[in-house]
Amino acid sequence: MGTQHGSHSHGPSHSQGSASSAEHKARGPSTISCGIITCSDTRTPDTDKSGQLIRELLTSQGHCIDAYHVVKDEPTEVQLLLQELGTHHSLGAIIINGGTGISQRDSTFEAVDGLLEKHLVGFGEIFRYLSYKDIGSSAILSRATAGLYRGKVIFSIPGSSGAVRLAMESLIIPELPHIVGEMQK
Repeated sequence: MGTQHGSHSHGPSHSQGSASSAEHKARGPSTISCGIITCSDTRTPDTDKSGQLIRELLTSQGHCIDAYHVVKDEPTEVQLLLQELGTHHSLGAIIINGGTGISQRDSTFEAVDGLLEKHLVGFGEIFRYLSYKDIGSSAILSRATAGLYRGKVIFSIPGSSGAVRLAMESLIIPELPHIVGEMQK
């Protein structure tokens, strides 16, 4: 039984002092103030199952909800609301659900994408990949997107409960503290 000298890592080498992914994530805030926007022509706060699911998943991880809105899928309404929420200094994240498909009424992507100052293209790519594994080729119809706007991270995801759960549990919740921590540097 000897001692090991050296590393047999097969990945890229890291210099001393570099932080692991887990260490980076641990540096982010543990509680994040979030806003939820549901874009729908038919839902109300009482019938908004996806918005309620987002709230439950965030609060179960210790995050707080400081803004909640249900708006029509109208680009001007969505943009005005995002501009208003962009002035709330306490918010670290805004999660939008609905309006990411390709029907004529689906216009949330255009409203959100036009405001983003930096795009997190990997979010949409990975979301569609995970969706593909779950629902097959119809995943290409999703225009889920994410990016930064006025010091907040914005995620725009489909409005179905399955898509919300997938995005929240697989991508948003695991990375939210890390992203907000990076934005605050």
